Order: sequence, then structure tokens, then C-alpha cells
Amino acid sequence: SPKGGEEIEMKTKKTEKVTYSKCGGQAVMEGVMMASPDTIALAVRQPNGKIALRTRPRKKLAEKYPILGWPIIRGVVNFVYQIYDGMKTLTESAEMAGMEAEEPSPFEKKLAKFFRAKVDDVMMVCAVVLALALSILLFFVVPTAVESLLKRVISSRVLLNVLGGLVRIAVFLGYVLAVSQLKEIRRVFMYHGAEHKSIHCLEHGDPLTVENAQKYTTLHPRCGTSFLVIVMVISIFIFTLLGTNSGNVFARVGSRLALLPLVAGVSYELLQWLGRAEDNWFVRALKWPGLMTQKITTKQPTDDMVEVALVALKAALGDPHPLPEEPEEAAPDAAAEPEEKAEA
Repeated sequence: SPKGGEEIEMKTKKTEKVTYSKCGGQAVMEGVMMASPDTIALAVRQPNGKIALRTRPRKKLAEKYPILGWPIIRGVVNFVYQIYDGMKTLTESAEMAGMEAEEPSPFEKKLAKFFRAKVDDVMMVCAVVLALALSILLFFVVPTAVESLLKRVISSRVLLNVLGGLVRIAVFLGYVLAVSQLKEIRRVFMYHGAEHKSIHCLEHGDPLTVENAQKYTTLHPRCGTSFLVIVMVISIFIFTLLGTNSGNVFARVGSRLALLPLVAGVSYELLQWLGRAEDNWFVRALKWPGLMTQKITTKQPTDDMVEVALVALKAALGDPHPLPEEPEEAAPDAAAEPEEKAEA
């Protein structure tokens, strides 16, 4: 199997064998990040058309702290790590693509001075905190406030949580649809499609070429989008069984935030299982909502985008020469002697 893969084969509807890979990735500004169990590679298309590439060893916290690799717990660790590292990778890709870095605010400068930390690190932490605050507002406070209002007329605990879950899903889909209209985000979604095509190419055992990758779909069952959809659905069950039924908005929000690690852990295990489960009608039914949502978060990429994704994937897999060979400049031809006209 490919480096970093498991000896697991799945039969698809076409009865072809697919190797489940432990490689994954993330679309970034003008590029793709790919991660294998050993290496993280970030490839970005620069304004001059060349591909910039950076690699670094992947931190293996579970090897140092085995408990972090236990089922459920590993999903929580992965969830937290992806939030921080995802923001860091986005910032790094923007810098590699030649985009102007955002100037730190006076508040961030003061924080850096107070904590004696780098300004860039403080900016990153502030960005993560703001992202988490927005997520909590949109996906917890708003749906829970709706639940509290509905509780005045609905006594069923199950129905109330189902309606709250539907509101949460509607907010999520509305948010994704809204940001997908932005030109910059649309290009990120195209690179997202390139990332998926490259992983499909690897898992089907094809040579990692643009032509081979382009024949595959932009949808992938282990995508982060599918993870978020699973989180939305699993949260309905867990909040119904374990969450408070109080009509107080703050109590309900606190209860759901406390249960979020459990929701993330269970969702991660389900996503991993769906990625390697044998294909049948039941598995396809479970994958379907996430795959349909990916029709929003992935777009058909251009060949040069797929080329960037493949460079990142090859580098993550340990290829010593992942970058495409640049064509050699042809030597200028000797000036041709003008032909003499024949005299009549």
C-alpha cells in the first residue's frame, strides 16, 4: 500500500479495489496542504507561476502520550489541532503566495509585549479565538435560542432537539453558500476539489499525474465537510440523550458546549469508519449528506491546481523530487542567412 496507508481494501460499485490511505489535506490560499503520518507538505502557486513548497515533520502526540490515540479522545485532539493548524497553514500559504501580510492591531501588539511572545503567534491565537467565538454564536447560541423559544409551545424533548439540530444545519448550509459566492473562497474550493482528486488517484493506485487525477470526482467520504455534517447530526442524538432540557438559554448553551468534545470524538470515529467501510447501500446512505454538501465546498479545479495538489501529496509521501521539471530554455537559434533571390 502507499506510504502511510493501511492494508485495507474496499470494493466499490465498479468492483475495483481502493486502498484506504491515511493521507489527508486542506485547501489553502492558492494551494494545498497534504499530510501523511510522517510529513506535512504545503504547496502554493506563486504569482510568477512557479510552485513554492515547504515540508515539515508531522507531530505525533499519540506516540508521546498514548492516551491521545485512544478512540473518541483522538477525535477530540484532532478537532482542536485542526482548528489551530488550519488557521496557521492558511496564513502561511498567503505569505507564500505573495499576499500582503495583515498588520497587527495595537491590541495584539500589547498582548505580545505583555506575554513576551511573537506578534505573529499572538495574531494566530486571536484569529483562532475569533473563529471559535463566531462558530459558537452561529452554531450554538442561535439554534439554542430558537430551542428556548420553541420550548414554550413544544414539550417533547426529542422534537425540540431535532428542530434545534435542523436550525443548526440550516445555519451551516446558509453560511457555506454565502461564503462560496466570494471569488477568493471559490478558488479555495477549487483547490479543495484538486486535493480530493489527488487523494482518489493515490487510493486507486494510479500514477500521480494530472491526467489521472482529473478523471476522479471532487467528492471524498473522509472530507472535513462530511465531518461537520456528521457533527451536526450526531449532536442531535447526544444533546437529546445527555443535554439539559432547561428553558434557560445559558444553561442549554453551556450544556452543549460541554458535550462538544464527545460529539467531535464520536463523529471522527464514524467518519473514519465510513472512509474504509465496504461499499453497500447502508454505507452509501450515511455518506450521502456529507457528499452532497461537498458539492458546495468543492469545485472542479483547473489542471494547474491539480498539479499543485499532486506536488504537495508527493512531498508528503516522501518523494525526493515532487516539483515538476521546469522546461529548459531553448538556446537562441542562429540567425538564418537570407535567401538570395534568383536572377532572371
